[in-house]
Formats: sequence, structure tokens, C-alpha cells
Amino acid sequence: MKLENVVPWGRNLQEYRAMGLYTEKDKNKKILGCGDGPASVNGELTQLGVDMTSIDPIYQFTKEQIEQRVKASSSVVSEQLRENRDDFVWKNISNVDELIELRLDAMEKFLKDFKSGKNERRYQHQELPTLNFKTQEFDLAWSSHFLFLYSEHFDLEFHKSAILEMLRVAKEVRIFPLLTLENLKSPHLEFVIEFLEKNSFVCEIVKSEYEFQKGAFEMLRIVHVCK
Repeated sequence: MKLENVVPWGRNLQEYRAMGLYTEKDKNKKILGCGDGPASVNGELTQLGVDMTSIDPIYQFTKEQIEQRVKASSSVVSEQLRENRDDFVWKNISNVDELIELRLDAMEKFLKDFKSGKNERRYQHQELPTLNFKTQEFDLAWSSHFLFLYSEHFDLEFHKSAILEMLRVAKEVRIFPLLTLENLKSPHLEFVIEFLEKNSFVCEIVKSEYEFQKGAFEMLRIVHVCK
């Protein structure tokens, strides 16, 4: 993985709540975030006393390297957002400037927390579809803006393997959103659900309060069948 190919983009705890990935009922759960990137959610939940671990390949780099990449890419992202503003719902966030401010604030909080969090093993350099955790080590594992969103980059077999691995290490999995970068329903979604249900998992599509990408307001919740 080359850092120059990464576009850091961090979200905060309020957005994870709105997506339905985290609720107050989850505060006593042991949580794994897969592909959290430079989000501030880990640091914010840790301050609230939640047992939270995040994995991402970006965590192999130093704080200074990630910070430099954030600064280098933020203006490019801002320009792309302005060009494609009609692809987004400007309701909770009113304009591009406000969005950039929110993202930079989340990433700044992440960077302040990164060194201590890495020492505490809250930020780990791991990536799907193979995780170095014990079976059922976590109560909840989530993926925010990775699985399904990048369906053109990751094929159906990767999605199956990645989600099965999340289900190996956690009792419940939540994935948001279910659309691709082109605002279309992921072509993998129906096949993944069919595959999981055949393997005795229960799948539920839950409507979310969060919609920024047009049409992206649904989360997939997967749990093990109670025996």
C-alpha cells in the first residue's frame, strides 16, 4: 500500500450514530471497526469508556505521514465535492465548506489520539479479509464506507470472505452504506445476503437516519442464528 494513493477521509461519532453503526445500547460491547481510517470515532468512544479497536492499512504509517497526506489531499477532495455536489444530500450538512470543516476536525482529533491509541493497540495495522483476532473476540464489528461502496474495486468473493471473517471475530456485523460510489445498489448485495442466509446467518436491512450520498440511507445488519 502506498500512502500517496490514499485519500484520508474521517467521520466523527455523531455520524456513526446517525448511520446506526453505534447506538447507546452498544456502550458495554467490545467493538471492532474495520476500515475506520482517520475517523475520530475510536478516540471519542474511548473517552466514553467504550472498548473499541480499529483496523486499517493506513495505520502502518506514522502520525506525521498521515497528517501530511491529509493536508495534501484535502484541497483535491474539496474541488471534487464542488464539482459533484448534486450527488449529495445537503440537509444535515449545508455546504461543501461545512463538510470539509467537519472532516478536517474529525481527522485532527484522530491524529491527536493516534500515537497513544496505537500504543494501546486501539489502532492496528490489519486488513480484511484476514484478521488476527480470536473467534468471537468482539460483540460488534462494523464497516463504514468500505464494503459495498467500493464494489468496482473489490469483487464478490472478497466481500464474502471479508464479511465471513468479520462474523468469525464478532457476534454481530453492521455495514453502511449499501450503494456504490456511483450511487447505485451494490451488485454484490443480493448475492452476499443469499450466501449468508444459506450459511445460517440472519440478515436485515435497516433504514438509517443518515443520508449524505443520495440514496445511501440503509445499513446491513448480520447476526449469528441463535442455537
